[in-house]
Amino acid sequence: MTDILDERVPGSSSDDESSTQAQVSEEIRRIAAAHQRSGATENEARLDYPPYRSSILRHPTKDPHRVDPEGIELWAPVFGERDIDPLEADLTVQHGGEPIGERMVVTGRVLDGDGRPVRRQLVEIWQANAGGRYLHERDQHPAALDPNFTGVGRCLTDDEGAYAFTTIKPGPYPWKNHRNAWRPAHIHFSLFGTDFTQRMVTQMYFPGDPLFALDPIYQSIVDPRARERLVATYDHDVTQPEWCTGYRWDIVLTGSHRTLMQAETPS
Repeated sequence: MTDILDERVPGSSSDDESSTQAQVSEEIRRIAAAHQRSGATENEARLDYPPYRSSILRHPTKDPHRVDPEGIELWAPVFGERDIDPLEADLTVQHGGEPIGERMVVTGRVLDGDGRPVRRQLVEIWQANAGGRYLHERDQHPAALDPNFTGVGRCLTDDEGAYAFTTIKPGPYPWKNHRNAWRPAHIHFSLFGTDFTQRMVTQMYFPGDPLFALDPIYQSIVDPRARERLVATYDHDVTQPEWCTGYRWDIVLTGSHRTLMQAETPS
């Protein structure tokens, strides 16, 4: 889902900073009300979603070009299981000191539509730090960079399709969709299938975030049940005494309860 995943880097230029949060929230409310009246089921983000200002210019308006996937794969990156170090899944030990923020474990399973595990799947994550800032030259959000936190990690799923990352809970951050716009805290996930051309991307959110109702990217999925599948669950059995909190989030690749992915929409 391009619209829910590819927000511009914080601090970049605005499409419509003259709009207020109240105006954007009213647009979100009207669209949600119209969807509810229709009684339709929508399991994808809307590509043309006016409250998300840049979606008006960025969504596809023509049929995608057909290409030979084998030709693309000749030029695509490749990886093997030996290329992944287990320490890459711990984002808190990648530097000389401990990062600042709430340490947590995020775990879950990658499943197909019938509940079967997807084994040896490459899972990558990237995220903002505890202050809501990415380690990116275009992110000029006036929050501190953490020298001990890069915000990227990867792992392979095991025989049960399980993945696990140790990381720091990211903070919310401002973006330039409208005046005083803030994104809910989230972690980006990437899954690679069996080759680079099968790559799928999504986001995981945290339960109870007060910014959900105000965020046009999250709300571009107008069906509440589909949105909720992007929200992790706090799991006290994953939480470790005196060490970290724990969250569980399963990723379903196919079927009516699939997790929304960027690869489902034309690009």
